Amino acid sequence: MLIGTKCQDPISKSLSLSLSLSLSLSLSLSLSLSLFDVSAEWKPAVDLAALDCATEVNMKLCVRFGITGYPTLKFFHAYSNAGATGQRFGVAHRDVRRLRQKVIDKLETHALEPWPPACPPLEPTSEAELVSFFETNNVQHLALIFEEAGSFIGREVTLDLLQFENVAVRRVLSTEAGLVSTLGVTEFPSCYLYFPGGNFTRLKVNIEARTFYSYALQRLPGVVRSGKPPPDFKDVRTNTTQESWRPFNKSRVYMADLESTLHHSLRLELAAHSVIKGESLISLKNYISVLVKYLPGRPIVMNLLKSVNSWLNQTGDEISYEALRELLDNTAQSSDTALPEGVRWVGCQSLQSHLRRYPCGLWTLFHVLTVQAKTSGSTDSQEVLSAMRNYIHNFFGCRNCAEHFENMARESLVEVNTFSSAILWLWSRHNRVNNRLAGDLSEDPDFPKIQWPSPGMCPSCHSVTENGEHRWNNEQVLPFLMSYFSSSSILTDYLESESQILAKQKQKHASRQQALEAQKHKRTTREAMDSMTLAPPQPSVQEEEEEEEEEEEEGTQDEVVADQAVEGRKAAEMEAKATSNIKTGIESGRRQAHVKPSIVGMKMRELPEDIVDLDSFVNQHYKARALRLAATRVKQRTLQRKEEQEPGVVFGLGMDLDVGLGMVGLQPVYDDFELNQRKQPRKRDLTGQYFDEEDELNHRRRWMMSVLSIGFSRLDISLCVILYFLSCMCLLAMYLFFKNRLRLRRSKVVSP
Repeated sequence: MLIGTKCQDPISKSLSLSLSLSLSLSLSLSLSLSLFDVSAEWKPAVDLAALDCATEVNMKLCVRFGITGYPTLKFFHAYSNAGATGQRFGVAHRDVRRLRQKVIDKLETHALEPWPPACPPLEPTSEAELVSFFETNNVQHLALIFEEAGSFIGREVTLDLLQFENVAVRRVLSTEAGLVSTLGVTEFPSCYLYFPGGNFTRLKVNIEARTFYSYALQRLPGVVRSGKPPPDFKDVRTNTTQESWRPFNKSRVYMADLESTLHHSLRLELAAHSVIKGESLISLKNYISVLVKYLPGRPIVMNLLKSVNSWLNQTGDEISYEALRELLDNTAQSSDTALPEGVRWVGCQSLQSHLRRYPCGLWTLFHVLTVQAKTSGSTDSQEVLSAMRNYIHNFFGCRNCAEHFENMARESLVEVNTFSSAILWLWSRHNRVNNRLAGDLSEDPDFPKIQWPSPGMCPSCHSVTENGEHRWNNEQVLPFLMSYFSSSSILTDYLESESQILAKQKQKHASRQQALEAQKHKRTTREAMDSMTLAPPQPSVQEEEEEEEEEEEEGTQDEVVADQAVEGRKAAEMEAKATSNIKTGIESGRRQAHVKPSIVGMKMRELPEDIVDLDSFVNQHYKARALRLAATRVKQRTLQRKEEQEPGVVFGLGMDLDVGLGMVGLQPVYDDFELNQRKQPRKRDLTGQYFDEEDELNHRRRWMMSVLSIGFSRLDISLCVILYFLSCMCLLAMYLFFKNRLRLRRSKVVSP
C-alpha cells in the first residue's frame, strides 16, 4: 500500500501524484477501509488508495513502483516529483493503530521542502508560544492536550480537527513544567481549553481518550467544518421552506418523521415508476409486508397499509402506479383508513430542504422495524434487512447511495443470523455511511455526521482498549438501540389528529368529485351544442306519437270509406275528414321542411349517406294501402256524384307518402288536368259501370312525375340550372377562343 501526503495549500500545484498501492487485495482493502473508518478526518492531509497488483491490467503500474510482493506499503511525501517511487515501510500485523502512528511519523519526517502551509503543526508547543498565540492566530478556541512524550493522542486529535474552523489543537508534553504547574495538570492525558488572558478550563469527557476529545471539541460553540456556515441553534426560527422550526428532543423518535417518510416513499418516490413489475414489484410487496407486520403506526395508517398489502397480493405480474395511488388516497372511502398527506419533519428536520429529512427518516424507519421484528417474535432475522436492501436497490432516488448500500449488503449481510445481529448490522452500517459522508456537501452543518450514539447520549456504549484505542461496547449498544427505537419511546408530538386527517381526506374527495361532475357537465354541454349546430335535430317523442296516431287514423279511415261506399253513406262526412287529413299532411310537411338544416352559417360536416330504394320502399310499405285506396276510389266514382267525390291525393301515391315527401297541396302538372278529365267520354264495362279510357294512362303519368320529383328540393333544381348555364357559357367561350385563333392563323398565312 502506498500512502501519499498532500498537506498543502488548496491552490498549490507542486504536489505530485499520491497513491496507495497494495499487492494483497483482501489485506489491503481491510487495512485501507479500517484506516478510512477511523481517520476520515485526516483526508486533507493523507490520501489513501488501494491497487490490486494480482490483476493483469495493473501490472505495468505495479512494476513502475517496484512492487515485488505483498503486502507492500509505500509513502509519498508532499512535493514528490513525478518519477518518485515512494518510501517503503511495513506493518507486522493488521494493526490499524500502529499503521496510523507510522503515518504520523512519516509526516513529521518531512524535511526536504518547507513545511506545507495547510498541514497542522504536530510538534509539542511551549509556554512562550502560548503567550502570543491569539495575536497570530484567528481562532476562538485553543485546546491543549497534555500527554507523555511517546503518546500519539495529541497528534491524532490535531489531525481529527483538521477540517474544522475556530479551533486549534496543540500538544503539551508532561516535561513542560511551567504550563503543567500553571494549569495544575495532574493527569496525563488530559485536555484543557485555553482562552486569551490566561484563563483556562478543563474539557469534561467520560474517558480521557482520543475519540472523546475529538467529539467534544467538534461540538464547541462556533466550531464548524470548513466551508460550512455556522450552525444556529435557536429554539424558534424560520427555515428556507417557510416552515416554523419545531423544537424536539434529540434522544427520542417522532411518529411524525415515520409518517412523513411513508408519504415521501409511497406518494413521491414510487410515483417515478408508472408501471411496477418483475423484481421491483416483488420488492414493493416485501416492503409493504414488513410495514404491516412491524410498524407501530396509528390505526388509520395501519388500516391503509393492510388494504394496500391485500391488494398487492391479489395483483398479477405488474401494476400501474395510478392504481396504487387510488388506494393510497382511499378513493373507495373506506372507514378509518388514511395516510396523512404532506411531510412534517421533526427529529429529521433541517433548515435546508435538500439536507437530511427523507434519508434520515428512512434510516429511522428501518431501525424501528428491526427492533420491532425482534420484539414481535418473528422467525426470519433477515426479513427487514432484505426488504430494505431490495427497496433501496429498486426505488431509492439517490442511485449512488443505493449502490453503496448494496455493496455493504453484499459484503456482510449473509453473516446476519439473529435479530440482535440484524439490529447491530444496520447500526454499524449507518455509522459507516456517516463516516463516509462526514464533510460532504450533503452534510447538514446543524447536524454533523458523527459516530452515533455520541458519548454524551450513551456513555456506556463507548470504551477504550488497554492501549487507549476507542472500542464500541456492543453489550451496551444493543440495549440502547432496543430502548431508543421501541414503540413505547416514539413521541406523537406535532401530529394531526385522526379526525382531522379523515376530514381532510373526505373534503378532498368531495372536491375531486365536484370537479369531475363539473367537467362531465361541461363536456356534455359542449357535445349538445355541437350536435345542435352540426346535426339535424331528431323528431321528438311527441311528434312520433302524433305521426303514429295519424297513420292509425288513416288506416281506420280507409276501412270506414270502404264501408261507406258499400252502405252508401253521405259524402259530406268523407269530404270533411279528407279535408282534415289534407290539412294535417300540410302541417306535417311544414314540420319536416322546418327540420331541414340551413347551410347558411354552418360548418361543412360530412353526414352519413341515407340511400333509400324508393321502388322497394313503396312496394313493401304502401302496396296494400295503395290497392285499398284504388278500390275505394273506383267505388266512390260509381256511387257518388262528381262534385261530391273526395279530394284525393295529388300524385296518386297515397296521403302518407305525399305528406312524407312534402308534396301535399301541390297542383298537378297541367292546370286543366281535372277539366280535361271531366270532358273525356266515358265507357261502360261489362258490369255496367262507367270508366274513363285514359284513367290508367293518366294515373301512370302522375306516378312518373311523382317519382321524378322525389328527393329534389328547390335548391337542387337551382343548382342544376346554374351548372347547366355555366356549362353553356364554358362551351361558348371555348368556341369563341378557337374561332379567333383560327382567324389569326389564316391571316398569317395570307400575309406576304
